[in-house]
Amino acid sequence: MEQFDVAIIGAGPAGMTAAIYAARADMKVLMLDKLAPGGQIINTNEIQNYPGVGTINGAELAYQMFEHTQQFESITFDYGTVREIREEEGKKIICCEEDDREFAATAVILATGTRPRCLEIPGEDNFRGNGISWCAICDGAQYRDRDVVVIGGGNSAVEESIFLAGIVKSLTVVTMFDLTADPIACDKLRAMPNVKVYPYQDILDFTGEEKLTGVHFKSTETGEEHTVSCDGVFEYIGLIPTTEFMKSLGVLNQMGYVEVDARMTTKVPGFFGAGDCVTKNLRQVITACADGAIAAQEAAHYVESLR
Repeated sequence: MEQFDVAIIGAGPAGMTAAIYAARADMKVLMLDKLAPGGQIINTNEIQNYPGVGTINGAELAYQMFEHTQQFESITFDYGTVREIREEEGKKIICCEEDDREFAATAVILATGTRPRCLEIPGEDNFRGNGISWCAICDGAQYRDRDVVVIGGGNSAVEESIFLAGIVKSLTVVTMFDLTADPIACDKLRAMPNVKVYPYQDILDFTGEEKLTGVHFKSTETGEEHTVSCDGVFEYIGLIPTTEFMKSLGVLNQMGYVEVDARMTTKVPGFFGAGDCVTKNLRQVITACADGAIAAQEAAHYVESLR
């Protein structure tokens, strides 16, 4: 079984940044991911708010980050779906589903991210990342002066709708219930002149062939159907932290997120968190990278303290 100082579960921006910082701290690093490096940003058409790079395709930014990690001989990247992590003789044993492989590490950084909760209706897969997005701050600027639909009525949906309404031509909010964010935010959104809200709707499908053209939905109260034409859709019906294998570790809160402090440490020694899977208010590429840098520094200090 190969031994590492720091194992990083997840190769998104948080995980890749953690790997770079841990390698620079003279750690032997394992970076594991079940998919291609990059996490959710590989599904983002354009990233426009990452300092120093201007507008960049998400997959291209992910590739540049991964290339950076490969400049360090002390970083090993491997594909693996983690099934469980157990403690054994002072080491964390990482068990993967593929061929029952196991790795040992002194410290583990949990950077598995989240996945958007999806509607799972016709057309959604066709336009994922190319017409349908889950981040207005990331992708909103490309819809300036165009027609946009937001699906959802909670805090994230309303806050992002207010942001979008300031830059798009028209904004239609379609929600399965009513707007449930704080009343002041809801009133502000409803008062914006280019906003129309359809509450109590069942979303049926997304229309279009080569590109997205609209959203088809039906009132749960009257049964009346509508199709709203649009250039883009933003879904805000919740996030799911990718933390299922961590349930036995004692590091998750009731919502399934990794509970960390400002130093990215959990209440279990040797386990650290970073990126979208941790408890935080703003989930962006830049905050994920910051988390990764902090977690790597703390993990390196932990490893050194045991030597």
